[in-house]
Amino acid sequence: MADKQTIKALVRIANTDIEGRTPIYKGLTQIRGVSFMLSHAICRLGGIPLEIQAGTLDEQQMAKLDEIIKDPLRAGVPSWMANRRKDPESGEDKHLTRGQQKFATENDLKMMMKTKSYKGIRHHAGKPVRGQRTKSNFRKNKGKASIGVKKRPTVKAGKA
Repeated sequence: MADKQTIKALVRIANTDIEGRTPIYKGLTQIRGVSFMLSHAICRLGGIPLEIQAGTLDEQQMAKLDEIIKDPLRAGVPSWMANRRKDPESGEDKHLTRGQQKFATENDLKMMMKTKSYKGIRHHAGKPVRGQRTKSNFRKNKGKASIGVKKRPTVKAGKA
């Protein structure tokens, strides 16, 4: 087991800070676009034990993890683990992380709204997209108690 002096407090992998005390397979899930299963696959491909603390990794291991996270499909991750299969623009399987994933999702929503597809109309209206009921759920201001009529504070005659 590593000494407390050799455990770093924060580790930076793929432009994301990971706490040094967390196991590496859990820490990788903090990166946007890396799921639990993908983090396991990345650790296996990198030859890193799953339970090792993130702060004990050396520079070479962190560089290897960075490289695998950049393009996991090229590193040997199966294509069914990719989060963007059959990309509408290129038609190929991709795996997007960090800002790329957020940007692609926003563009997909804008395209749906622009083409006025059913999903786009529902997104634009702020209604549920996947066929849920709306009679009892998705009500606005559900958490607030109904107030009713509020009385104005009365002004005393002496101040008027």
